[in-house]
Amino acid sequence: VQLVESGGGAVQAGGSLRLSCVVSGHTYGCACVGWFSQAPGKERLGIATINTCTRLTYYDQSVRDRITISQDSAKDTVSLQMNNLKPEDTAMYYCAADTRACILRLQGVYPFGYWGQGTQVTVS
Repeated sequence: VQLVESGGGAVQAGGSLRLSCVVSGHTYGCACVGWFSQAPGKERLGIATINTCTRLTYYDQSVRDRITISQDSAKDTVSLQMNNLKPEDTAMYYCAADTRACILRLQGVYPFGYWGQGTQVTVS
């Protein structure tokens, strides 16, 4: 399984970014794909997950009003729309994939088995 993130960059506070994650190589029909952030010196935090079959989405409550996770019609790309960005959103953003259990994976109870290399977001 391969995951490739894109869309990161530098933006001013209050701006928006759309991150994309292309997922390839998995053989299971339904997957859970999630986005995580990790700021320097801090632990990695779950932001949102999506079930690629049901398209049900789950969010960390701290970002729920500014973040939208979605899946394109071809199912191979999961995007993260981030609005009203704040300096504290500065971090490396990673997407991850595995089988279902999206809620528990978002909470970190079940770890994701596959990760991308990350894309940097800097908010000033």
